[in-house]
Amino acid sequence: MDERSDQPKSEDAPEPMYDVFSVDYDRFVDWDGRLAAEMPFIETQLESVGTERVLDVACGTGMHGIALAERGYEVVGVDSSAPMIDEARANAAKAAVEVDFQVAAFGGVVDGLASADLRPAFDAAICLGNSLPHVITPDQLDEALEDLAASLRPGGLLLIQNRNFDAVLSTRDRWMSPQGHRRGAHEWLFVRFYDFEPSGLLTFNVLTLHRGGDEPWHQRLTSTKLWPLTRLELVPALERAGFAGVTGYGDMQGAPYDPTSSPNLVVAAFKAD
Repeated sequence: MDERSDQPKSEDAPEPMYDVFSVDYDRFVDWDGRLAAEMPFIETQLESVGTERVLDVACGTGMHGIALAERGYEVVGVDSSAPMIDEARANAAKAAVEVDFQVAAFGGVVDGLASADLRPAFDAAICLGNSLPHVITPDQLDEALEDLAASLRPGGLLLIQNRNFDAVLSTRDRWMSPQGHRRGAHEWLFVRFYDFEPSGLLTFNVLTLHRGGDEPWHQRLTSTKLWPLTRLELVPALERAGFAGVTGYGDMQGAPYDPTSSPNLVVAAFKAD
């Protein structure tokens, strides 16, 4: 999770959602369970193009990139949130693996790599955790996908995991399953929900509740805008950016995509030669 800053920062603006959420993100995600479920599918996709170098875009706290580095891949991770990148670097140090984590936002990945003296021409790029919907206009989407295409070698793979917004928009389901975490006497609850905006965008909200021992609950609400990208919007945008062979899946285990019931829209696409 991921690229996130959809509004300009000012002295009066609230701190961006994922800067605030960076401290709690690894409490929110069950990484052991998630990586065990997702990595076989990810590696199958990477092996299909003979991947050695991977770009993890909107990498969040870096756990997918770290898992790939542990499996022998050369990995670079980028995220627009500097606090998320700080957490990712700490996670890599804890895991004793080398991953080059850098601050770069959608549309500025290639320039960010160049400023860090990192060459593009990756074999594959992954963009997971419903990150791409944080790009909220068609022009920004085209710019982001063209930038990702420029980061790949000809024939390189782009793997995207979004929520299945076809189903969300059909049912107007606001609520996602709450997540919980305990450590010693401390307890966290994370409640996620959408507000459906007249513009067609969503406001994505995370209510974080924390208490220690017998203390009262402390609450914090953070929010950001999302574009609920459907398959009919995403696939043409990929083709405009120079991708071909677009294949859709319904989850990170490779199930067929069903717009009415799949939890995710997972797309594999290949940069045209």
